[in-house]
Amino acid sequence: MPYYIYRISTFPLRRLELLGVEANFAAASARTKALRAESPGEASATVRLVHAESELHAEDLLNQVRSQPPGLVGDE
Repeated sequence: MPYYIYRISTFPLRRLELLGVEANFAAASARTKALRAESPGEASATVRLVHAESELHAEDLLNQVRSQPPGLVGDE
């Protein structure tokens, strides 16, 4: 399965922009870190790496709302 690199913009609407596809993790990680370093002050966008079967599956994973792990927030 390939690694997909996306820029996620949140303002004014949430938008996913495919930046690249890499076959191995080392290359994908290095490229993601380089893209993050190019735009460090951009608060309305983030660069994310996702391992998925297809581009559609990657976008589905990025759009899923993740719940917080139990016991970490307000459970002292």
